[in-house]
Amino acid sequence: MNRKEDLTVIKIEDYPLTRVPQDKRVSFLSVAIVHMGMLTALDQFMLGAVLGNSMTLIDAFTAIFVGSLIFGVVTYGLGLAGMREGISGSLLARWCGFGRLGSVLIGVVVAVSLLGWFGIQNAIFAKSLDFALGNKLGFGLAAGLSGTLLTILVAFGFKALRIAARIAVPMFIMLVAYISVTALSGHNLQEIIQLAPPGEPLTISAGITIVVGGAIVASLMTPDLTRYSKNGKHVLGVTLFTIIAGEFVVNGLAILIAKTLGTADVVTIMSQAAGGAGLLVVVFSTLRVNDLNLYSSSLGIVNAVEGITGKKLKYTYTTLVIGILGTTLSVLGILDRFVDFLTVLGVVFPPIIGIMLVDYYLLRSHRKILDESRRTGQLPSETPTIGWAAIVASIVGGAVGLATEWGVPTINSLVAASLLYWVLKLAFSRAQKPLASQKSL
Repeated sequence: MNRKEDLTVIKIEDYPLTRVPQDKRVSFLSVAIVHMGMLTALDQFMLGAVLGNSMTLIDAFTAIFVGSLIFGVVTYGLGLAGMREGISGSLLARWCGFGRLGSVLIGVVVAVSLLGWFGIQNAIFAKSLDFALGNKLGFGLAAGLSGTLLTILVAFGFKALRIAARIAVPMFIMLVAYISVTALSGHNLQEIIQLAPPGEPLTISAGITIVVGGAIVASLMTPDLTRYSKNGKHVLGVTLFTIIAGEFVVNGLAILIAKTLGTADVVTIMSQAAGGAGLLVVVFSTLRVNDLNLYSSSLGIVNAVEGITGKKLKYTYTTLVIGILGTTLSVLGILDRFVDFLTVLGVVFPPIIGIMLVDYYLLRSHRKILDESRRTGQLPSETPTIGWAAIVASIVGGAVGLATEWGVPTINSLVAASLLYWVLKLAFSRAQKPLASQKSL
């Protein structure tokens, strides 16, 4: 396989219910570029702008460092399991505690979070559109129009969106570089460090949680990509590459820019620093991200309904319904709740990932059947129906993260869920042993 081919092979939708064969594995760059694309988008820039506007520079970078450390550990662990088994995250969940129906429920949680992201990105699109038209439309009408238009385009598979996506990434990277130079020239680091945050203050623990919340869906989707990786070193490289590019470069620059311009509003930042060209890139970037959000969310709901009921919903109608819901969220003001949204993501998803890691690496509940089936290149013949211990531990972990006032919410939820799952599984296996010995008598 030559290098040119190697960089065009990877597709998330391929091999949905089978292992990726060894001869279909691709280069480090192929996986790294796609994975990095998840965290070098506009939403990371928005997150950085919020941190820069609400925290001191030192605190903001501390939040990024600790958040990246948590994200890096769980992403590498999950990505390594995906590479070893050659299967996607939703398949992996079946044999990592959740069972077939449990993994379907995870798909629903992911779909709902992507719906939220659709609402947020559409709100940014609408703000840019309204700003460009001299505030003549009003935000509500602009959000309704942009959301409806994008929903129709995605539902009917409009190819121009794919072209927009290809243009958007390099345009966005160039814009961030340009704004960084123009906004930061004339300011030295010492001056920026001393700038007081003008926005509503955020604690370091809240900052860590929203950093994890902004990246954690990408962590859960990592096996979808690393199942194409050739070895563990590639998975580690992919994880580090994404953290450096997404968290430290895009997020870090957004913190510095938000500090110097004194605002967290992305539309204001882009229009101030780059005028009409900046707004155009914002529009393209939201198109690119929202195309994926809506596509993946619709696919998740279709798969979930089929997994639970056996009925296959029509993709087009599902997309239209989800698009309308996402557009409604934009109009209702989900963008104003951006920090709250990230906080919820930062405590809901880590428990799921923590449980999968505990099951795969420590309890090894289904490792034997996974190992045996991997030798033949097949999936295990037996699939657990539903993992109640995993579902209960996930809900409790999320509740602990949301309810506790002490420590770091995202770490609280991760640790609570992982420990509870461990305890429940041990208690369950002990209860089963006397039953098994009674049966043998």
